[in-house]
Amino acid sequence: MVKKFFLKTFGCQQNVADSERIENFYLSRGYVRAETLEEADILILNTCVIRDKAEEKVYGMIKSLRTRLGKKSPHIVVTGCLIGAASRVPGGKMMKRLRTRLPDVEFLPLEEVGFEYTPIRSSGKTASIIISNGCNNYCAFCIVPFSRGKERSRAFEDIVREAEQVRADGYEEIVLLGQNVNSYGADFLQEKLKEQEEYILPGGKKVKPVMVKHLNRHRIPTLFPYLLESIASLPGIKKVSFLASNPWDFSQELISVMARYKNIDRQLHLPIQSGNNDILKKMNRWYTREEYLDLINRIRTAIPEITFTTDIIVGFPGETREQFEESIDIVKRVGFVKTFIAWYSPRPGTVATKEMGDDISIEEKQRRFHELDKIAFKGKK
Repeated sequence: MVKKFFLKTFGCQQNVADSERIENFYLSRGYVRAETLEEADILILNTCVIRDKAEEKVYGMIKSLRTRLGKKSPHIVVTGCLIGAASRVPGGKMMKRLRTRLPDVEFLPLEEVGFEYTPIRSSGKTASIIISNGCNNYCAFCIVPFSRGKERSRAFEDIVREAEQVRADGYEEIVLLGQNVNSYGADFLQEKLKEQEEYILPGGKKVKPVMVKHLNRHRIPTLFPYLLESIASLPGIKKVSFLASNPWDFSQELISVMARYKNIDRQLHLPIQSGNNDILKKMNRWYTREEYLDLINRIRTAIPEITFTTDIIVGFPGETREQFEESIDIVKRVGFVKTFIAWYSPRPGTVATKEMGDDISIEEKQRRFHELDKIAFKGKK
């Protein structure tokens, strides 16, 4: 008897793209897709842990399912960021807690679902393509370096080949995904550049990797401007977007490519997280508000029609009312068309959780959230 699976995805757009490969992972093993949860033999939960609420949703769904279906509950597989974080957060406490709360659940590390599994994309005009996975930046509030591990870039030619295939399949828009797309290629370039200064692109063209500068020194080499240009120049691709961008790795070369290709999305997501320099430093964000505003101005000068969206955290440990008001000021100055606001949530393994303490009440976080959200909504263009 053929077994059926039901796949539920929590979290960001990259999780959705991961689920497209997870689906093929199970199809290749002889399972078929269930139309409803009730008819499934196996339930796969692709999880998110960016906030504690996201983690609790997983536990809540499993508890609710077992209460509702009892012995008829499907076998449950948990994969994604929750499993990644539990396996990497130092000390083993998170994995122990996970096994205690979910003693009879199967864990599937996302690493077992390789890129050899072609994504099963839904019908439509937009295809997401993962270009890298993981992050090396260790922002003080962020669990991603644990949930996804160190940054690993896919091969340039594999990404271009996938983009060519989705175009042949009828997709007109492409979204390039990574935790920090701007640093694409830095992992394999670091070693290669010890041997040679140039990188050979598919087709034989030799290029010099873009050296991103920060604090007046070369921080990383990257190929992202070349990759973006390769995708944007493919015949028939009407729009190319990318998520997510880190302000301190946003090179002038990248701005030039965006300006040159009109099919590159004119709405750019550029997270700032806080408008106050002291809080940014505590967050381990490697830029000041002044540098961020300068970057916004340089992008607007090159691409006058550009609009911006951003992420901001309110209630970060030690954030004063005056510091919060600088976040309000940055929202007013830039005029973001969308501001994604979250109140600070302690996450296992992070510097903020280990060293700073969660010293702002949930009531105050909520007040700041609603105040900033109201201002952002009024100010959007």
